[in-house]
Amino acid sequence: MVPETDIEAAVEQHDDLPGADDVYDHDEEIPITELFDAAFVQTHTEFELFDELVAASPSDADSADELETIPHRAWDEFVAQTTDFEDEKALVMAARDHWVAKKLDLA
Repeated sequence: MVPETDIEAAVEQHDDLPGADDVYDHDEEIPITELFDAAFVQTHTEFELFDELVAASPSDADSADELETIPHRAWDEFVAQTTDFEDEKALVMAARDHWVAKKLDLA
């Protein structure tokens, strides 16, 4: 698997990658559980699934569908304590890189 931080280096090594339009439909929403798939969650947290991570947060949210109900500051602190990332932004950017690597068959 390509580490999330090495996505740009991996892309540079391939000259036959598909274009963005061939990989992703800009009108299509990416399900949050696809972005935060089990492989990503298990690698970077103590949880098996993203729903479990959300349910363990200091809120009443029980699943990824309820993520927006968690106060931002509380979620950032929870992410820093229970994942490999310092905050939500770092978590999301790493998940994005992981998703792109999968779509490009780099992972």
